Amino acid sequence: MIRFGPAGNSESFYAQGYKASWQAPGWLRGMGLSAYEYSFGRGVGLSEEAAEKIAGYARENDIAVSAHAPYFINLANPDPEKREASFRYITDSARLVNCLGGDRVVVHVGALMKLEREEAIENCRRGIKEAYMRLDDLGLSHVHLCPETMGRVSQIGDLKETLAFCQLDERLIPCIDFAHLHALGRGALKRPEDFAAVLDAIEKALGLARAREMHVHFSTIEYTAAGEKRHRTFAEEAYGPRFQHLAPLLKQRGYQPRIICECKGTMAEDAKAMMEIYNRR
Repeated sequence: MIRFGPAGNSESFYAQGYKASWQAPGWLRGMGLSAYEYSFGRGVGLSEEAAEKIAGYARENDIAVSAHAPYFINLANPDPEKREASFRYITDSARLVNCLGGDRVVVHVGALMKLEREEAIENCRRGIKEAYMRLDDLGLSHVHLCPETMGRVSQIGDLKETLAFCQLDERLIPCIDFAHLHALGRGALKRPEDFAAVLDAIEKALGLARAREMHVHFSTIEYTAAGEKRHRTFAEEAYGPRFQHLAPLLKQRGYQPRIICECKGTMAEDAKAMMEIYNRR
């Protein structure tokens, strides 16, 4: 089942008088949406009690929950203290997403700093393996880590790198952020053929069955020569990429991803717009 939903809460959620994330599942169901990504981007501050409250309303409203791990994670960093902090962010996120009733944690794997790229990638490979060893020890082996494709040259996680990471363990699900790929390629996703090439690469690396279950981030985006600058909204027509080019491909190939919208401030509305585009096909 393909699902659509927002990353966090739209501005309209608060404008309508809602104040707490446990209210989001019912609000989203009222819009016809069926997914929700909780952000731990600035740190894992949610209590288990609060997470379990959200989980109850998510189950009641058939909302699939995922989480985004803190942005501070950098498995490329060789410093033992910094690596330990990254592992803690990952395990804390996995513990809380489990309390939220979810099983997917999106992870920014790492950044170059002053390392050679291959050295940074190797550190990330070892870090991902170590992270799963720790999850196994904590009884969280069922949680899927979702390495995300990144949007800046200075970050680890272009499409090829992300798919290679996902070959390390079958539990890894790629988070394909089409806005990031668009920004990294300086406007690379403009035609259906461009999106088809991305899907072809995923299928070649991971097989069709795993490709069909991918995690997706989608928004429009502003970029510079260095890559991602900021996320935009669908209403801002000057920015891409555009879901109209991807939707028919997903349907033709039998994909059933979880599609999370990261448009700035209008993520639920734009998630609904993607759902409507998909259903018209």
